[in-house]
Amino acid sequence: MKMNKILTVVLALALTVALAACGGQTQTATAGVKTVESGKLHMSTNASFPPYEMTTDDGGFEGIDVEIATAIAKKLGLELVVDDMGFNAALLAAQNGQSDIVMAGVSVTEARLEVMSFSDSYATGVQVVIVKDGSPITSADDLGSVAKIGTQQATTGYIYCSDDFGEDHVIAYENGATAVQALLNDQVDCVVIDNMPAQEYVKANPGLKILDTEYVVEEYAIGFAKDNTQLVDAVNKALAELTADGTVQGIIDKYINAA
Repeated sequence: MKMNKILTVVLALALTVALAACGGQTQTATAGVKTVESGKLHMSTNASFPPYEMTTDDGGFEGIDVEIATAIAKKLGLELVVDDMGFNAALLAAQNGQSDIVMAGVSVTEARLEVMSFSDSYATGVQVVIVKDGSPITSADDLGSVAKIGTQQATTGYIYCSDDFGEDHVIAYENGATAVQALLNDQVDCVVIDNMPAQEYVKANPGLKILDTEYVVEEYAIGFAKDNTQLVDAVNKALAELTADGTVQGIIDKYINAA
C-alpha cells in the first residue's frame, strides 16, 4: 500500500512536469505578451482600403494587411480577429487598448507618435491625386489653387492637405470610396489617397485618372497602445522573420500584381 502511494505521487509529479513542458511551448510563443482577449490578436482596421484591407463576398476580410497580420498572429501562437470600423475609430481602438494592433495603411507621423507606438515599417505608401479626365489639375503642384480636395478622414492625406492648403480647402469623408464618389458628383475637384487604393478606384470608375506626380511618400507600420513595448517587440520579431523569409514581400506582390 505504501509503495502504491509513492508510485502515485511520482506519477503525478511526472504528469505535472510533462504538462508544464507542453504548456511551456505555448508560453514561448506568447511570452510576456498580453492581448485584449486571451489567445486572440485583435486588429482594428477600416476594410475599405484595397488592396490593404477589404471585405470578401462572404463577409470576411482579405488584403495585404490582413494576411500579414494573420502571419504575425500565427508566429505569436494567436488567432487573428479583424475588427472593422472607421479609420479614425481604428486608430483610437488601438490607442485606447480596445484592440491590440491597428493596420489600415497607417503612416507614422510625429502627432501619432505622441499617442501611439509603432512597429518597424512593412510597406511604402505613396499619396497620389485622382482627378477627372480633362481636369485643369495636372500635377500635385496645382493643389494650392484647387477649391476642394477630397480625402479620407484622419488619414495622412487629410493631414498633409490641411497643413499645406488649409482646412477650408479639404473635405474629409468616412472612406476613400465616398471621397471618390464625391469627385464623380463634382462635389470636390480631386481626391488625395494612397496609390494602391487609388488604382482600384480608377479601375472601377471610367473617366478618372491618377496624376503622374506623387504628392507624398511615406512608410506604413503597425500601431499599438502607447508604450506597449512587450507586444511591439514580439510583433517586430515576428515581422522581421516574415520579412527575412520572403513572406511579407510575397503577400504584397500577390495583391499588387493582381490589382
